[in-house]
Amino acid sequence: MFRRFFMATLMAAGVAAAAAPASAAEEFIVVQSTTSTQNSGLFDYMLPKFSEKTGIEVRVVAVGTGQAIKNAMNGDGDVLFVHAKPSEEKFVAEGYGVERFDVMYNDFVIVGPPSDPAGISGMTDATAALTKIAEAEAPFASRGDDSGTNKAEMRLWAAAGIDPTADSGRWYRETGSGMGATLNTGTAMDAYIMTDRATWIAFGNKGDYEIMVEGDPQLFNQYGVILVNPDRFPNVRAESGQTFIDWLLSDEGQETIASYRVDGQQLFFPNAK
Repeated sequence: MFRRFFMATLMAAGVAAAAAPASAAEEFIVVQSTTSTQNSGLFDYMLPKFSEKTGIEVRVVAVGTGQAIKNAMNGDGDVLFVHAKPSEEKFVAEGYGVERFDVMYNDFVIVGPPSDPAGISGMTDATAALTKIAEAEAPFASRGDDSGTNKAEMRLWAAAGIDPTADSGRWYRETGSGMGATLNTGTAMDAYIMTDRATWIAFGNKGDYEIMVEGDPQLFNQYGVILVNPDRFPNVRAESGQTFIDWLLSDEGQETIASYRVDGQQLFFPNAK
């Protein structure tokens, strides 16, 4: 008799647990984002603050911007947080995203070895610096992965009237990797590298490398955030995803971004409107 009562109690408890709504702690969203936001340490700093406030866990897929956009176009994610504005606007225009918002910015820099074989140290004109690198056939390590950084780099080469891929495998080396891995590869081969400043500041294997080129307006690096369209992909966790976007754009989210520093240096500058 007692055994039957005990088993019935256990079964009833199990049914009740299965029927109970998921707790806030079990809520999560998937954010398709870039390696720079991950490699810089921003997400490790920022996301616990958001989760503590809302109970929503953020699971980040950190890949190049091009791949992040492709993933989101397949419905694999709830939020897109990347840095290639023309591609982001196209993503929304084609109905894959709801609306795009500016979140923050920093800039790109070109780093290189102290030997500076192309003589570009101190330049503020990025296209002129790339022209000198190509003329000297000095080693240049490119991500070559259709990331936001790679897209920006290729726009600069085009502005200089140069197709560096014609020399792929010679002085122009494409790693097909994220920013951190490309920095490791490039520094090992004494190559010039174009990187976002945040990843460079957080990079722990600089050796004697220095920033060679900075300050060109063409090196401006804007980040945007977009909710993946739930009308197109019913699996999108639209409410939780929008909560994350709203927090990023809020005073609290913007202040959190601004307060993130490495070695006393601010890595990202909030500019949500």
